[in-house]
Amino acid sequence: MKIKKGDNVMVLSGNDKGKTGEVLEVIPKTEKIIVKGVNIRKKHTKPRKQGEQGGIIPVECAIHSSKVNIVCPKCNKPTRIGYQIEKDEKIRVCKRCGNKLK
Repeated sequence: MKIKKGDNVMVLSGNDKGKTGEVLEVIPKTEKIIVKGVNIRKKHTKPRKQGEQGGIIPVECAIHSSKVNIVCPKCNKPTRIGYQIEKDEKIRVCKRCGNKLK
């Protein structure tokens, strides 16, 4: 997968189209990612211990990685990712402006 934890991404389709957020978790087996503030669902929890509160908690759920693009820090627009090889290292590159991504 070209998307890594900590990347800033923009959602391209679905209910949260246009929202941006940081990638909190990457799940390569299912090609899904969890983005902060995107695809929020309500989780109902029961109190497990005596004195603990139960209630409804908002939780970020996973979305497919094909529905997001990385936002380039230089041009501030969603972009695809390419690769360049420098000194036996693969470096991610913005396809729009050619800027190196971390």
